[in-house]
Parts: sequence; structure tokens; C-alpha cells
Amino acid sequence: MQIVSPNVPGPREDHRVADAFGRPLRNLRISVTDRCNLRCQYCMPEEEYVWLPRGDILHFEEVSALVDVFAELGVEKVRLTGGEPLLRRGLPSLVRMLAGKPPIRDLAMTTNGVLLAEHAQALYEAGLHRVTVSLDTLRPARFRALTRRDSHQRVLDGIEATVRAGFKGLKLDTVVMRGINDDELVDLIEYGKRVGAEVRFIEYMDVGGATLWSMDKVVSRTEIVERLAEHYGPVTPVVEESSAPADRFVLPDGTIFGIISSTTAPFCRSCDRSRLTADGMWYLCLYARAGTDLRGPLRRGASREEFRSLIIPRWQARTDRGAEERLGLDRRAPLVQIGELRKDPHLEMHTRGG
Repeated sequence: MQIVSPNVPGPREDHRVADAFGRPLRNLRISVTDRCNLRCQYCMPEEEYVWLPRGDILHFEEVSALVDVFAELGVEKVRLTGGEPLLRRGLPSLVRMLAGKPPIRDLAMTTNGVLLAEHAQALYEAGLHRVTVSLDTLRPARFRALTRRDSHQRVLDGIEATVRAGFKGLKLDTVVMRGINDDELVDLIEYGKRVGAEVRFIEYMDVGGATLWSMDKVVSRTEIVERLAEHYGPVTPVVEESSAPADRFVLPDGTIFGIISSTTAPFCRSCDRSRLTADGMWYLCLYARAGTDLRGPLRRGASREEFRSLIIPRWQARTDRGAEERLGLDRRAPLVQIGELRKDPHLEMHTRGG
């Protein structure tokens, strides 16, 4: 098997590729596995799933080679996702490969935290820059109901281990669902203060495997801000130029938190993210129905120029703005039904690295 590893040239700006809306190819999310050890209601509400064939999963050297290709075209931010990325054996080895690439200025990981306590130090030493942990509740019984697993204390232990390992810029992501955990907004902010993490509230999204989604369960950005203002006093927007998904706000005591409002106020027109699945399918949008196979060309020994001719035209023609298009629907239902998901696991959010 031949692995393509092109030389990455100097100034990034000269090589950056823009899509039809001028959005640069800058941010790559890489799913290292489609497996997960939780069954969260908003992502994997079913108990059984169709998994990607193991022989199709990219080796770390293959992931590294594709990152070289994307880095040459302007990608400078890489986030490792899943499924649950820490289920992938030897993940610090991949982190070390990617951390050694000068063009990658930001190397992060999103995890559910269950296995983080045992891996945090190794990931830090391998060169991982930042960690985001999903934390939807501070209540063990509620966690069990949300995830169908009894791992709440392990998640909290993982967060503490991340701080001890030396990571800076820790973020905690909470999917807010009406009647489920929307009464914990203040509690989560206070917990974030205690551990030195920035909390980001995420509107419940109708994407991938969210087969239980309905609009009445969505707590909007506006409502979240209003509720926090009732408790803390005036909430002020942070004015900054960023392509990050979260709008950031500051409380009167200086605490900063974020809200990712993909459902009611999408950020599509500034979105510079694309996604690479664990088996090498490249998607231009979390809502996209079709992707581009990069594993096949990679394993056939495709040259750097062949990859450029495959990737550049697709990104330049990109007009994806899936969340905005969903916003305009009269009757909004889950994006994909269970039957479709079982036929094509690539439609799952946990497969393409939400």
C-alpha cells in the first residue's frame, strides 16, 4: 500500500482554496471511529447500529497522509472526533503524527470523556492542543437516562484529569433539550467556573441519527440568554471575528460562555468545516447526503496532483448551507429516518464526526 505524503509548501495564504461563498478550506474534522460507548438520545437513540467494515477504516498513516494533502490546500485546524475517538486504540500515536506537522496550528479533540482519565496525560504529551468534553448533565441519574450508560463519574474524572494534565482552553459542550436538561444551565456554568472550562450550549439539532428530534424540544439561543440573564444579570455578546461555531457571551462577573445555534440561527455562510469519516469519505457539510471517497484513491497510490484535482473542484463548487436550508422548511422533522440510516451508516452523525 502506497501512502501519499506530499511536501507542504510555505505561505498558506497562497494555497488556500475558497468555495462558492468565499469560505476557505481551513478546518478538517476527522472521525477516527464510528463506534461509541454511549447511546445519547440526541445522537444515537437506537441500541443497534450498522458499523463500518473494519477493513475500510483508515490506518493512522493514511489519516496522516490525507492531512498532508489538506494542509497543502490551506487546512490549519484539525479536530479528532468519532463516534468516541478514545475507543480507537493507540490514538496518541496519531496525535503525535499530526502534532508534528507545522501547517496544523490547532489540533483538538472532542470526546464524551468516559475514557479520558486514563488517556489525558498521554494525549497531552503527544502534542494535542485542546480538548472539548461533552457534558449534558451534572446529575448521575439523568446521565443514565440520557446515555443508557452508568458512566457519569468517569466523565467528571476525565475532565479533572484533563486539567491536571496541563491542557488549556478546555470546553464543555452541552446539548440543551427542553424538559430534559434545560433546568441545568446555571449549574453547568458554575461547574465550568470551578474546573476552569468554557461551557458551550448547543441547540438540539435535527441531523444524522437524531430520530427523536422535534422542534418543541429545541431551546433557542435567545431563550438560553434570557434565562441566564434572569439569574446573573445582563449578558453581553463578545464582539470578535471568528469562524468558530459558537457565539460567545460574557456574564457580569467576566465568565464567558458560548452558544452554538445551528438550529435557529445557523452560521452556514462562515462555515469552513469539512469532515473526513473513519473510512475516508469526505463530506462538505454535516447535513450532506453524499460525500467523496478518498480512501479508494489513497490505497490505489494516487498522486498529489490527483488528490488536488479531486478535492479542489469540489470545494470550489461548494454551496452547502444545510442548517440554513432546514431553517426555511414549513414542517421540520428529523433529517433522516431509521430505515435510511440502516442502509447507509454514513448518514449518521457519529460516523461523520458531528
